[in-house]
Amino acid sequence: MKRLITAVLTFLIALSLVNIYGRQLLSTPQFRRSFLEKINQVRARGCNCGGVYMRPAPPLVWNEQLEVSAFRHAEDMAGNNYFSHTSLDGRTMQDRIRMAGYTYKGFKSYEVGENIAEGPQTITEVMEGWFHSPGHCKNLMNPGFKEIGAGYHNGYWVQDFGGREAFSADEQRMIKSGRYHVIEK
Repeated sequence: MKRLITAVLTFLIALSLVNIYGRQLLSTPQFRRSFLEKINQVRARGCNCGGVYMRPAPPLVWNEQLEVSAFRHAEDMAGNNYFSHTSLDGRTMQDRIRMAGYTYKGFKSYEVGENIAEGPQTITEVMEGWFHSPGHCKNLMNPGFKEIGAGYHNGYWVQDFGGREAFSADEQRMIKSGRYHVIEK
């Protein structure tokens, strides 16, 4: 009976959108952990991306805003039967990521990237495909990316990457004093 209750609860959690502090989590902890483990194992040792050696990079951490952006794009591609980094309504990856709340406001630097795939059935399959594709592999190994969110919907996979660097304590003091001025784009 205990095993059945555990299985039912796991199934319900996997099917539902859990709302925590106003944020929608679209995947299970196991999904996030599996993605991070597969990526961070390779990032820790470095790898070749299309004949270019990519040095070891710091581990990525999961970001819920990037997850929302990735899942919504996977869901949109699946629902509208297309495969592109540009949504049918013209939104770019950058637009979708900012709309999910992952912005540059208040940060010293900001960069984003995206991998998409159609067809693989498992995390292992999609990760192998991305690591064997030079451009996708370079995104996975980019040391400027520090955060990731991924989404899957009906055969469509999306990974959104982000890298933001906060201002140092000294820089924050200088901004507050008026000696530094932040120009937002």
